[in-house]
Amino acid sequence: MRRPPPLLLLLPLLLLLGGRAAPSPGKPGGAPRPAAEAPRRVGAAGVPGAGVGGTTGNPGPWAKSWRAGRKEPRDSRLRSRATVLDSVSQLPVPKNPKIRLYNTEQVLTWEPVSLANDTRLVTYRVEYKFTSSDDWSTVPWVNCTNITETECDFTTASRPQGFLWHRGVYLRVRAELGDLVSNWATVPWFQRYRNVIIGPPRNIEVIPGEGSLNIRASPPFDVDVSMATFQYNVSYWEESGTPKQTKDHIKSNFILLDGLKPLSVYCLQVRVEMVCQKEGIFRPGLFSNTTCSKTAAYAATKLQQTIVIFMGIFVSLMLLTGACFHLVLKYKGRVKYWFHSPLKIPVEIGEYLREPAHSVLEALEKDSSPKEEVWDSVSIVSFQERSENTVSGAL
Repeated sequence: MRRPPPLLLLLPLLLLLGGRAAPSPGKPGGAPRPAAEAPRRVGAAGVPGAGVGGTTGNPGPWAKSWRAGRKEPRDSRLRSRATVLDSVSQLPVPKNPKIRLYNTEQVLTWEPVSLANDTRLVTYRVEYKFTSSDDWSTVPWVNCTNITETECDFTTASRPQGFLWHRGVYLRVRAELGDLVSNWATVPWFQRYRNVIIGPPRNIEVIPGEGSLNIRASPPFDVDVSMATFQYNVSYWEESGTPKQTKDHIKSNFILLDGLKPLSVYCLQVRVEMVCQKEGIFRPGLFSNTTCSKTAAYAATKLQQTIVIFMGIFVSLMLLTGACFHLVLKYKGRVKYWFHSPLKIPVEIGEYLREPAHSVLEALEKDSSPKEEVWDSVSIVSFQERSENTVSGAL
């Protein structure tokens, strides 16, 4: 049997290798090129599909999958560019939002947002949510939307307590200007019982007692006694400089400081503490201004003081009386001279002196002129006793 030439044996192998190396675009037997080599087949226009050998036509399924894969990065770039444009058009975020909780006050404040190239007023919007919820909403009992002020007060006449004391609350605020808005600035959650700043007591009154001081005070605000109670602390010291002493955890607002020195000045400060047994909350308050008062004396001391004062007054009066009597005796002449009434001109002479037209001598001559004397004659008849007896016998 005649063997075929070697070239004929190699022809099928060459055809097989040639078909794998350069498959026809429409030939079903051609194997697709892996997607990893797709970027090498991008033409000058940036469109994939050029086959090996520079032929053009239908790019095949591998090119379609590669083109679909290229769309995602482009879309992401467009979205990123849109995000950048949106962030540029947004307003700045309000800075330093803070919640002020002092006694019954509930006020949210923040720094104003200013725009360099826009003179329009920026408005603000405030929202809240409870820690037990995921829904944000506006505060229903106050108007804190579309406001130009940089604060929002949550206490009103109709709702003086604001947010309930035991509820945890989140707050957030943002700036608005037409269609432009800022991102939200959120305040960390708070609870009134946990975060409130308690002020000093009100209406502090100090009444001195016998070696004691009686203090009466009112709490800075009212609380629900089923939720919380107030206790009082007193810090006191003697004005002369003794060390401070304290009296703590007094549940009554009537406080007695006893064992003090009588007739001594003591200074004191009072503060309250809020205790929530259910929540395990203990909030100390602020001290009041310094108040000073003098203690009263004991009853026995008062009696002794009264006796000493009376004796002192009596002795002083006796000494004063004796001194006056001694002076009168020693300076009797001068005393008589001081208390002697001055000499006065007789009335007649005074009248003459007030009338200069009449001469004094004429007046004297007129007074010295003789006057006619007037008298009565009186006869005295006396009888002797004998004669009387004879006459009687004759009869």
